[in-house]
Formats: sequence, structure tokens, C-alpha cells
Amino acid sequence: MRPLYPPPPERSAELRRRFAEEARSERPDLVTLCLLVGAEADGTLDEAGMDAAQIELDRLAGLLPYRPGGPRAWAQALCELLGERYGFRGCAADYQRLESSLLHAVLARRRGLPILLSVVWMEVARRAGAPVYGVALPGHFVVGFGAAEEQGHEQVLADPFDGGRVLTGADAELLVVGATGAPLHPSMLVPAAPLEIVARILNNVRAWAAVRPERSDVALWAVELSLLLPSHSTRLRYERAQLLVQRGDFVGGAAELEAYADVVAAVDEPAAERVRGQARSARAMLN
Repeated sequence: MRPLYPPPPERSAELRRRFAEEARSERPDLVTLCLLVGAEADGTLDEAGMDAAQIELDRLAGLLPYRPGGPRAWAQALCELLGERYGFRGCAADYQRLESSLLHAVLARRRGLPILLSVVWMEVARRAGAPVYGVALPGHFVVGFGAAEEQGHEQVLADPFDGGRVLTGADAELLVVGATGAPLHPSMLVPAAPLEIVARILNNVRAWAAVRPERSDVALWAVELSLLLPSHSTRLRYERAQLLVQRGDFVGGAAELEAYADVVAAVDEPAAERVRGQARSARAMLN
């Protein structure tokens, strides 16, 4: 598949304005945010393409049976439709592809990372009226059906990466132990908010770019979108500064390093001074 490159600056600026506005809205829409991430990654994704992705989710939702029953019946219905009939699932090779983190590409390829496949499951199920939500298990995102926080009510987990296989408690435990070495804790089963999901998607994009220095452009837009989320780590500013320097913007990188040092100085002056030294080194590269 062709390499993906961001859109022109004017288009990018508009996408980021819309991303920030949606992220700060009262009820951020997960699909809209995911498609804006996709448009920032893929300059060929225009408004018609974004609309087509929404239409495809609507179409798939319309193929589900009407209110099939309780949480387990919903999970099974999604497994049969998306996993078995349409072949949505993942494999190890998907972790090596940027498209695996982009909703429009996942809908087209029917392949992706666990979290993007989970977005497809969640949105198709939600549009059909299912009690569905994302569950951010450490290292592996899955989908939950039912009442997650109500005692006495059934909670069913499904793994879209495995075609929507319904998980037993032991299955979920193995996923967590395999990722962290620690046992599954009930706090890991709470529904993930849309902005948490988007932040995790952007983290995956940054991880993909981190091992591909030639794609620092991808790392930069992923960091800059992350900085537009209402809640984010201050450390992202340092990461952005390093990327600017890496890409030859020594003045911009130095200014960002100095701004980050001012923040750090309040809690760790020696660390702040080290960052200021990096800023001076960046400016020296202009000579």
C-alpha cells in the first residue's frame, strides 16, 4: 500500500481546529475524532471519504438483528456479523502498519489494531442500540457489553482483534497477565471515555513513528493532536520540542524547550537547567 502523508498546511489547520473543538465539546464524538485523526494522517481522506465511513458504520449497524437479547446475545451477534461474515480481525503484522490506527482504513481493510477494531464494534453496536463500551485493558483493548458498574448485572467482554470472540474471565485474566505480569483488577473493567480512547490511539501512532525516524512527520502531528486534548501530559511539550529540532526547526524547538523548562523549574530546577542546555545546543545548530 502507498505511504500515507499528511494534508497541506491549510487543510491540516482546519482539521486541527475541528479536532480541538470536538475534543472540548460537552459530549465528544468518538467517530468524528477518529476520522479527523485519519484525515491528518492521510491527505487523500476528504469530506466525502469521512462521510462514507460514517455511512458504512450505519450500514453495518442495520444488518444486526433487532435487539437480540442480553449482553451475551449482543456480543455473539456482533461476532457473527463483523468477525465471521465481514472478516474484521487483526494479526501481528497489523502492528507494523500506520493504517491499522486509522478508522477509515480499518473499515476498508477490515484489519487493524485492537483499539480501532473495538471502535468499529462499539459504534456499530451503539447505533443498533446495544449497551456497549470500550474496556482499556493494559496492552489490549476489548469491548464490553452490559452494565459494567452495576452489581448483579452481567458484563460480557469480546475481543474484536480475535474476530469478536467472547472472553471468559480466565481469558481476560490471561490478556492482562500477559501484558503486565500482574493479575486482572476490577478497576481495569470500567468503560473508557471517548477522549481516553483517542489519546490511546494517538499514543499508538507515536509508538509506530518512534521506531521509524524517517516518519518524524507522523510523530509530530500525533504529538500535536495529543496536545489539543483537554487533558494531556506536560511531557508531550518536551517530545514536540525534540521532534522540531530533529526536523531542523532549531528556533522553534529551542523555544519549546525553554517553555518546557519554565514549567519544570517549579518542581525540579536541575532538570530545568538541563533542558535549557538542550535549548542552547539547538540554537547553536544555526551557526
